[in-house]
Amino acid sequence: MVETPRRLHLGLIDPSGSLGRRFGALGVSLEGGYRIRVAPGEKLEIKAEGEDRSTVKEVIRKMGSYFGTGTRYLIKIERAIPRHVGLGSTTQLTLAVGSSLARLNGIEVSVERLAEILGRGKNGGVGVYAFAYGGFILDGGVRKGLPPLIFRDDFPPEWRFLLIIPEVKQGLDEKEEEPIMEHVSGSGRAAMEISHRILLGLLPALKEKNIREFGSHLNAIQRLVGKHFEAYQGGEFREDVKLAVEFLSEKTYGCGQSSWGPTTYGLILREEARELIAEARDYMREHGIKARIEIGIPRNRGAELTGEDSFLRRIINDVAGV
Repeated sequence: MVETPRRLHLGLIDPSGSLGRRFGALGVSLEGGYRIRVAPGEKLEIKAEGEDRSTVKEVIRKMGSYFGTGTRYLIKIERAIPRHVGLGSTTQLTLAVGSSLARLNGIEVSVERLAEILGRGKNGGVGVYAFAYGGFILDGGVRKGLPPLIFRDDFPPEWRFLLIIPEVKQGLDEKEEEPIMEHVSGSGRAAMEISHRILLGLLPALKEKNIREFGSHLNAIQRLVGKHFEAYQGGEFREDVKLAVEFLSEKTYGCGQSSWGPTTYGLILREEARELIAEARDYMREHGIKARIEIGIPRNRGAELTGEDSFLRRIINDVAGV
């Protein structure tokens, strides 16, 4: 079995690539990702729904093409991340299945190399490094292949995120975002200020566990990131999540929109969670907006593969047909 994180995407630094590297991403891992069972079988049997099923099939195809791992598996998704809401579902599912097949077949391959083989991390490394290591992550931007991991640290365990996920249109999928990511140039001035705030604001505040300072810089960074993409989403934030962001901006230490949304988040302390969930539910109800509201718990470890059985590894070549 493999259990993965979810991830919040806290923004891209420089879409223009003015220094030879495009984007540069920061994010944080959360508990509550995929839980998947992968075992050898007599044929390929996938117990999953919708896009998850097609993603699993594509991973099996790529793993078979590259490593010769075959197709005879039973794969059951017991818990899933909602697709295209800004929580990193595609990368987590892809790496979970790929890692499981590699483990069952006795293949030693790093998460980073596996991500490249399976086509992940083309625009940023946050999801890949969340899967590998958890915690708070900053990557160094895209030049060729997976961006390098520049900074990773534990996220303070007493901090939480209040997540509000309005029941509105999903965020862009990869095909929809591809032309945007190819052509967006962003704002050079915004990129410089984002970098400044990360280096001399966000990271020191994280090290010192200063939630107010961290949240203040997070607010500023999110609005600057929004300037890169306002032409594509109708403003600094999506129009249909603005009410959620307004609530979070008043009630939390720092807030934003994860990736293309509709997930919005606000940084809080653990002891504030229960009261703020109730307030958020009342607020959204008063405004006639249906939303999923929950607490995001930081996860300072990567995905976990458990239940490895040496017997499975001895028989896998037979049942996988390799």
